Amino acid sequence: MHRISKERDRLLRRTARQAGLAGAAVAILVALVALVPGVLPVGTLVGSIALLLAQTVFLYLIGRNGSAALPVLVAACGTAIVLLVGLAPTTDQELNVVGASVIGVVIGGAVAPVALVLLTTIPRLAMLGVIVVVTVGSVAVVTVSSGIAANALILTVVGWAAAILGGWWIGQSVPRVMDRIAAIGRAHHAERHASELEARRRQDARLLHDTVLATLTLLAHSGVGVNPDALRQQAGDDARLLRQLRLGGMPTPRTSGVFTLQPASDSSLGTTLESVKQRFGRMGLEVDWHGSGQVLLPSDVLDSFLLALAECLENVRRHSGVNRADVTITDDETTIRAMVTDAGVGFDLGGISSERLGFAESVVARLRDVGGNARLFSSPGSGTTVVLEVPK
Repeated sequence: MHRISKERDRLLRRTARQAGLAGAAVAILVALVALVPGVLPVGTLVGSIALLLAQTVFLYLIGRNGSAALPVLVAACGTAIVLLVGLAPTTDQELNVVGASVIGVVIGGAVAPVALVLLTTIPRLAMLGVIVVVTVGSVAVVTVSSGIAANALILTVVGWAAAILGGWWIGQSVPRVMDRIAAIGRAHHAERHASELEARRRQDARLLHDTVLATLTLLAHSGVGVNPDALRQQAGDDARLLRQLRLGGMPTPRTSGVFTLQPASDSSLGTTLESVKQRFGRMGLEVDWHGSGQVLLPSDVLDSFLLALAECLENVRRHSGVNRADVTITDDETTIRAMVTDAGVGFDLGGISSERLGFAESVVARLRDVGGNARLFSSPGSGTTVVLEVPK
């Protein structure tokens, strides 16, 4: 709340300065009309302009600090101008128009904006009441005693009314705007938190699919086609992973298997691909590698690339009906591609359920998170090809 009050007061001071300076500038221009001989005495003209210049300085200072003395000085200059012009010793009829205009603009345009900085506290409101009574009273006195045009009093009253209403509106609006901004900030924070939770949920789903569910599937099929030692080792890795998750830890690596995901400064793609090959070799899937793997990747990209590649090979091992797959690695200036091909039974792409996490989350979504992509090609009896792409 303290910050909102400071922002409100700063806005009111600057608005008062801008409005007051504009009114003082108009008053000076109107006063200069009195240079026409016979309209105002020279002494009155010079004194009025000097007071207007002093008033301009005080109005400028109002925008820089919140001193309560500055509105009083502005009002004092304005009242002095009213008395100096309104009681000028002349009977020229033109004074009736020029003098009334100067007085009305000085009070209604240059002095009235100080109301914006006097609406914030009770003592300042009392000060505002005194200033309004003094200025309006002085204009009323010169209007009656000098026979000056009544539009001076009308401009004065309208100026004060507009300034007070404008200051009240700004004072009420700023807290509401700040509250709305705070509400938007809270909504953004809540949405970001929800997005982070959703991203974490999807990552956990991928991790669960790639590890425990894969091992349980093997156990459900009695480990057909998998060496018992390899199955035992994978189950042990999954058990350690679950233990880390239960204790609140972040597992490294974030999947079962024997390979680790090292940062680009420590490992090239070729080294980690060999680990993947050895892992699936122990599980009965022979992988033939083609192309160069001696490419450095950022750790997060390498992590996602290897996990997606491993999921593709796991799908070959489980669903293709063959025990051999080909992986071809290529790269250009911006992208690394891996093409995983098998000569298995294939399948109908339109028959994939949208509820299955295997390809949609563990491959496609995982690569998209790091700016990559995955494409799938298959048909019944013609094998399957998956193309994985990640940026360098």
